[in-house]
Amino acid sequence: MQKTEGKTLRYDFKEIERRWQETWEKNGLYRAVEKPDGEKFYMLVMFAYPSGDIHMGHFRNYIVGDAVARYNMMLGKDILHPFGWDAFGLPAERAAIQRKLHPQDWTYNNIKVSRETLQKVGVSFDWSREVISCSPDYYKWTQWMFIQLFRKGLAYRKSGLVNWCPEDKTVLANEQVVDGKCERCHTPVVKRELTQWYFKITEYADRLIDDLDTLPNWPDNVKTMQKEWIGRSHGAEIDFIIKDTGEKLPIFTTRPDTIYGVTFMAIAPESPLIDRLNLDGDYKKQVNEYRKKAQMRSEIDRVSATGEKDGVFTGKYAINPYNGDEIQLWVADYVLAGYGTGAVMAVPAHDSRDFLFAKKYDIPIKVVIHPDHVTALDLSTMDDAYTEYGVMVNSDQFNGLEGEEAIKEVTDFAERKGFGRHKINYKLRDWLISRQRYWGAPIPIIHCPKCGPVAVLESELPVLLPKTDNFEPKGRSPLADVPEFMRTKCPNCGGEAERDPDTMDTFVCSSWYFLRYIDPKNDCAPFDKKKVKAWMPIDLYVGGITHATGHLIYFRFFQKFLKDIGWVDDDEPATVLFNHGMVMDSKGEVMSKSKGNVVSPISLMEERGVDMSRLGMFFTAPTEREVLWSDEVIVGIEKFILNRFFPMAERFRDSKPDLKRYFNQSDFDDYEWNMYIKLNQTIKRVSEDITRLQFNTVIAALMELSRDFDSNKIKNDHLNDGLILKSIQMIAPLAPHLAEEMWLKCNQNGSVFTSHWPEYDPNAVQFDMVKIALQVNGRLRGEIEVSRDSSQEDVLAIARKHNRVKAHIEDKKIIKEIYIKNRLVNIVAK
Repeated sequence: MQKTEGKTLRYDFKEIERRWQETWEKNGLYRAVEKPDGEKFYMLVMFAYPSGDIHMGHFRNYIVGDAVARYNMMLGKDILHPFGWDAFGLPAERAAIQRKLHPQDWTYNNIKVSRETLQKVGVSFDWSREVISCSPDYYKWTQWMFIQLFRKGLAYRKSGLVNWCPEDKTVLANEQVVDGKCERCHTPVVKRELTQWYFKITEYADRLIDDLDTLPNWPDNVKTMQKEWIGRSHGAEIDFIIKDTGEKLPIFTTRPDTIYGVTFMAIAPESPLIDRLNLDGDYKKQVNEYRKKAQMRSEIDRVSATGEKDGVFTGKYAINPYNGDEIQLWVADYVLAGYGTGAVMAVPAHDSRDFLFAKKYDIPIKVVIHPDHVTALDLSTMDDAYTEYGVMVNSDQFNGLEGEEAIKEVTDFAERKGFGRHKINYKLRDWLISRQRYWGAPIPIIHCPKCGPVAVLESELPVLLPKTDNFEPKGRSPLADVPEFMRTKCPNCGGEAERDPDTMDTFVCSSWYFLRYIDPKNDCAPFDKKKVKAWMPIDLYVGGITHATGHLIYFRFFQKFLKDIGWVDDDEPATVLFNHGMVMDSKGEVMSKSKGNVVSPISLMEERGVDMSRLGMFFTAPTEREVLWSDEVIVGIEKFILNRFFPMAERFRDSKPDLKRYFNQSDFDDYEWNMYIKLNQTIKRVSEDITRLQFNTVIAALMELSRDFDSNKIKNDHLNDGLILKSIQMIAPLAPHLAEEMWLKCNQNGSVFTSHWPEYDPNAVQFDMVKIALQVNGRLRGEIEVSRDSSQEDVLAIARKHNRVKAHIEDKKIIKEIYIKNRLVNIVAK
């Protein structure tokens, strides 16, 4: 209860929230049109995994998207703000097994609980478009996607060494191995030889890198992570010759200018080349023992820059085609079979790892690069390799060449002689998508003894996942033990055949879901092309940065493939990506169900209300920053709302103000004119901050406005009422129930979300703007105009995004940022 001007002001949040949620549902406020008529806004939060009820981390994620959707709704745009469930996968299956439940029952119960919680939160999701990836009407089209990739040769099966999780008894994609362990259960991953299904994502490697330049509104750190993960390298491929067998051994290198300094080669322990070397006696025994030992180490440990490297000599040699030198062949586990040809040339004088290895095993070291034409390296005084570019020496006809010219001449020579070529190499590997688990979309392939792998007829989709109690992992797919599922006929020849027993990686399901939201009830196609053209691309995609080298690469790959086969028009699925900060517990650890430290928003909402909880989360920290959550933050928010903001509705005079009208200074006395300026400055600031997702400063601005507002000092009824209504509109995206209730108390028709977002009077804000000079390393690069009371943090953030500043600090380390308030920014970068 709150006493105001002799009245008892009551804010019964439970009744208010229930009533407005019922009203929104009844009126279909959030239901999207089939195709937008005017300007559209597709707001999307990342696919949710139904592992139980939502926690504060989910809560933050969803209210961020909700605030943006509501703001754009008030701008008059057609809004698509859907929601659904990434429902297949290992965590659900593992949790179900632990509880002696079927994964389907566990998953659908979690969805029910989470859905009810989200509906209590009042998030503006269009629930009529809800999709569930484990539902046959969804995975039918996931299987359809697989078949399209199969027909284009982009889904294929091969035998090879794969990541195997002993605990989950299934294979893992490279992206699902973190620090050598399963990302889900943290069990050390081992290598196994298996025949698996892959998607040829490497065919899209160049486009996946190059098109990042078309995404200026994606975080730079995400784009950098993707570029490094794909790992495009320009260099040369040189054909060395195995001395005893004459076999060609192609070696990729980014430094062909060091070719004359090669003294040994390192071969990955898994490489089949070793089996073809015909090793002798003791060498064979030592190599086999080393290979067994290497299998027990994770790839992360093997390629780590720290730690001593070891290996074993094979007793064999390769011939350097440039000078005929015999090169020792070693097996070393710091080389991975998946990169290049699984063997690397070693130049000890010019690579630090090779230098240490050569010193350890007394392998010759040859200096072939000097820093410049004057400075010469002395091997006897070197305690590390010289790794920079320089002048070629001890390199026959190439002596004196340096840098890019040297690399080009050395490679061109190899091309002319027929033993080398210019080459681009990638770290990215094809996406391994088959899983030996039950709870996933069955792979729509039939294996025929006569015809080989054959795609299921599209008319026969979906290939239904049978509900069986025999679903626990056993090292091979549980579906292999369901005869009624496995036995079938070949679509080509009609003969006896078997279905593929594996299921798909759940990341396949989440690589196209954003398109299904646009047309979720379509029984004849994954989606209608015209509807997708109207709604795509996603205007804002919100989620965690943990998906940078997984989902955020996969869904870009799917989008590009679907464009290639004529199903979509856009190269990229999302124009703007925002990574919110994680929510931490009181000990500073990220909230996670696997850690058992999650806090549910339910108890907080029941005690303090949905909108107080929302405002508390918004106000705690900038949206991109981590939040150390404490319920105590709600106390200050409650005081602001109950003592200042909500009582504003009691001061409304019902003067029927024209909210689009601008005033002149002559219309007001000094206090009124100052409040008019303050109101318009607040509208401008709030509009800009919501666009930047800086909700904490939105609340701060509204606190300042309400603090300065004194209805008793305002004689002009239109100013008084306009200020109140516009304040309600500005808080509406953040506190929707509160805003609707105040809007109703002020006798306004309809929902506040169908009203038009307030526009500021440009003549009433110019007094508070200043121009800031922008310098990089002391040189003027431009200027920006900001509010006089902008924080240093905000000014620096705007400065870094200025095109000319960005161009001069890109790929450089920022040493210092100097801000002279309301005058100058100087960024020192090297």
